[in-house]
Amino acid sequence: MTRLTMMLAGAGVASGLMVGTAPAARTSAVQMQVAGVAAAPGLDMRGSTGNPLAADSSILVQGGSLRTWSYRSPSVEQVQVVLSTEGRPLDADIELWQGPDNTPCKMRVYVENGQLRPFSAVVETPRGPNTIAIRNIGQIEFPFAANVVAEDVDAPSAECLDTRMTIQGGALRTYPFDPTVDSVQVLLKTDGRPLNARIELLQGPNNNKQVIELYTEDGLDRPFFCILETPGSGNVVRVVNTAPVEFPMTASVVPNSINQALDSTAVLGGDVVLGGDSGW
Repeated sequence: MTRLTMMLAGAGVASGLMVGTAPAARTSAVQMQVAGVAAAPGLDMRGSTGNPLAADSSILVQGGSLRTWSYRSPSVEQVQVVLSTEGRPLDADIELWQGPDNTPCKMRVYVENGQLRPFSAVVETPRGPNTIAIRNIGQIEFPFAANVVAEDVDAPSAECLDTRMTIQGGALRTYPFDPTVDSVQVLLKTDGRPLNARIELLQGPNNNKQVIELYTEDGLDRPFFCILETPGSGNVVRVVNTAPVEFPMTASVVPNSINQALDSTAVLGGDVVLGGDSGW
């Protein structure tokens, strides 16, 4: 019995050593693997705690979907909305929500080519909190990128503020521009009455490149300002006061950027010779 007891005790000691040393060996192996990964060149081990890469803040809005941007701080008095596509048409509804069932500003935007003529407008947001709602009312094949920023917002120039003209209710005004003008500023205001207007960018007879249908409950507290891209020649901005005659408004449409490299004496159509060779 004594010999058998000693054999069992020896086996227990041996098994205890095996059980105690195996985890240590596995731990050492895992530590070596982690050390090897950490030492691999070009691999960032910071994970989610590292600094994120700088990325565009634009959000892709699919056809038929809605995206919102909320600003709770009352110090945000205006935001800029920028919409663009990869060359496809753009059709969107933009609304300003302030409180339940209160929409003090809304607009319908259509652009034939959202890459050539991206939409850019400033929405006044006094007395927060405010929410900007952007809905893509186009089909699913026509997504667009939307961006809403509250810093470095575009502002009208001194010329734009000084050249306002009155447009009576139901009337319209047209503003033709030279081919050297790359973009124009549009500013619409009232004396505190509601503002209902339609802004059209035409290039050729009845060829709408961009259309904005606008409503603002107070054109003095919430004036409308936007920048329209006008590449090419034959651009005309048409502003229509769609309100009754009791609701006049003031409009200012002036150049924003001018392409100095474009020769103003260029002949439309290029060097085309009608009738064949010039030697005839």
